[in-house]
Amino acid sequence: MATDKMIARRAGAIGHVIFNNPEKHNAVSLEMWDAANAILADFESDDSVRVVVLSGAGGKSFVSGADISKFEEERGSEDAVRHYNSRTRAVYDRIHAYPKPTIAMIDGYCIGGGLNLAVTCDLRFCSEKSRFAMPAARLALGYPYPAIKRLIDVVGQGAAKDLMYSARRIDAAEASRVGLVQQVLKEAELEGFVDEYAGRIAANAPLTVRTMKFIAGEVFKDPEGRDLDQCDQRVDECFASDDFKEGARAFMEKRDPQFKGG
Repeated sequence: MATDKMIARRAGAIGHVIFNNPEKHNAVSLEMWDAANAILADFESDDSVRVVVLSGAGGKSFVSGADISKFEEERGSEDAVRHYNSRTRAVYDRIHAYPKPTIAMIDGYCIGGGLNLAVTCDLRFCSEKSRFAMPAARLALGYPYPAIKRLIDVVGQGAAKDLMYSARRIDAAEASRVGLVQQVLKEAELEGFVDEYAGRIAANAPLTVRTMKFIAGEVFKDPEGRDLDQCDQRVDECFASDDFKEGARAFMEKRDPQFKGG
């Protein structure tokens, strides 16, 4: 890696993307975004990785947003802002359209760009101490359409506008109530829960999971932009796969299936 502030780790079929800047609550610099993009590309091309978990090091934050100390260096002019936004958007867009399931494991602060990162993931689990906020209005930052749409898609218009307009922080319980996170865990239980949950997904038929993820993505597109033929083709591929036969055999033999992904 070009920076030690991003860590890539494989644990069986689970790929881990770890933001490793704990002294700044995992605030993210441009070089960290670029490194994250490289890790994600590597995991995407690796068939042995079936699920990707994103997390923050240090036990205090998931990601607390952009590294404000680098604003002048990285966003000090209009051209620099456009350059920065294009490179960060590449990461958000990659995760949002990622062909494999993604999980945000949130332990602590999940602020600004961290919240944007979390809602690009398929699922979010957090510890009881976690706190969430979208402070752009207090920093005079512009927030682009894709980021706002993703937040609205996850929590709905009312909750999204509340977070954006007020820039207030919400706790884990409120995040659960508005649907921002799927489950709140005790801090000591979070990592073990996510590992077990990701392992459960990884043990399922990869082709089926990828097909369901693709179709779920099409649901959120405008009707004229949906590729329903591709949806049908992917469903047909599931039924034509060796894994479909293995699933039926395992059910009849009352054993766990051993899916290969084809």
